[in-house]
Amino acid sequence: MDERRLGVVSGLGAYALWGIFPLYFPLLEPAGGLEIVAHRVLWSLLFVGLLLTVVRRWGHVRAAVTSPRTLVVLAGAAVLIATNWLIYVYGVNSGQVVETSLGYFINPLVSVLLGVVVFAERLRPLQWVAVGIAAVAVVVLTVDYGRPPWIALGLALSFGLYGLMKKLVRIEAAPGLFLETALVAIPAGAVLAVLHAGGTGTFANAGTGHALLLASAGVATAVPLLLFAAAARRIPLSTVGLLQYLTPLMQLAIGVFVYDEPMPPARLAGFVIVWVALAVFTADTWRHARAGARRAARDAVVATP
Repeated sequence: MDERRLGVVSGLGAYALWGIFPLYFPLLEPAGGLEIVAHRVLWSLLFVGLLLTVVRRWGHVRAAVTSPRTLVVLAGAAVLIATNWLIYVYGVNSGQVVETSLGYFINPLVSVLLGVVVFAERLRPLQWVAVGIAAVAVVVLTVDYGRPPWIALGLALSFGLYGLMKKLVRIEAAPGLFLETALVAIPAGAVLAVLHAGGTGTFANAGTGHALLLASAGVATAVPLLLFAAAARRIPLSTVGLLQYLTPLMQLAIGVFVYDEPMPPARLAGFVIVWVALAVFTADTWRHARAGARRAARDAVVATP
């Protein structure tokens, strides 16, 4: 299998695994959202630590630990991804899977806006058109829900900010995830201690199968992230950008066809408007990437003696 094909397969694997999360997290009940996220942190820390030992990548962790700036940025990233996990688990386990899918549909557009606000990046005209269309969709969905789609907006903003923080440091996926989970491990342990002291913790009180499912959260968290990292190294970001829509499409299908969540005409119209915005955004990104590739090829030809 050539590198490009391996990258596409890895990317599809990552986004497909994230796409079936709405089927996975309800299996962890009766654990609540805080308990699930705390277990996700601690078991991810253990799993990735074992993985780093097998692949002998502890040097990357030690290098990051010696940089105070890297630790501060990763601490911010850790808080953001834990917040994202908590919002997502709450959305799925409260029967709002459709709205969680909306969060990951609009995430690319939120990330673009964050680039404008934080890094003073300049958007191309069609990118502004896509952002404007998405804003219309949010208004339509606000009218439909009778409130702003807070779960979707919270997911998109927390994950967008998480991606922004990750752009500020250069560290591989596994060492990065290990440090992020290590930085919030003590609060996660404290949450579990309080829950069990109050008699509401479920790890030791709901059977062996439940305990094993909670422990599996470490594998469920790390594997798609590592597949994504493998894909990002092998295929262009424009291809990664197209593949990422697999996750919210799967989540939307699960919400509507598995959990029978309502999709009234106004809500469907809001989603269609979002898809139009994404089509405009993706087409512009793809066109710009191909033009850049053609320019690079021409420059290479000119530079050849």
